[in-house]
Amino acid sequence: MKREALLGALHRHQPSDAIEAEHRQRTIDFVSLNKNCCDRNLDSGHITASSWIIDETTGYALLTHHRKLDRWLQLGGHIEDDDDLLAAALREAREESGLSDIHTLSDAIFDIDVHLIPARKREPQHYHYDVRFLFQARRGDSLTISDESHDLRWFSVEELQELPRDDSIDRMVEKMTALR
Repeated sequence: MKREALLGALHRHQPSDAIEAEHRQRTIDFVSLNKNCCDRNLDSGHITASSWIIDETTGYALLTHHRKLDRWLQLGGHIEDDDDLLAAALREAREESGLSDIHTLSDAIFDIDVHLIPARKREPQHYHYDVRFLFQARRGDSLTISDESHDLRWFSVEELQELPRDDSIDRMVEKMTALR
């Protein structure tokens, strides 16, 4: 992973609100201070890559009911041997959905969020500096629930707005509706 390219993309991203602006700055600071910013063994946290996947009508988004966090979230995860964050986000989207036909709508960052991950047996509490990208897939294609999830489903914009309040999801729904 090339830190200079990541920092450039983070600086180019235009946050949609003050919360995202704060998350962008925290992520820039984190990447600047940590050469190994993508290493999941870094105790304080690490960069993750996520996918906001919309259908062809831009009226639905695909979410996973995360097994460990017990919440509906966008698909995504850790950086492995990926060339860049976009490749990591696409890999995670395919692994977690079973979809092979996923299209990148933009190689620019779609959203940035920083969130605390609770401690588990072998991992201390740490932060995910989550960089998200926008993808599109056909809602009619067959989905496969991964072992990281309880469920996987398409939500309409109206259904997304009925989920328990989450600033991060709300922000991406707002950006999604702006595409319509």
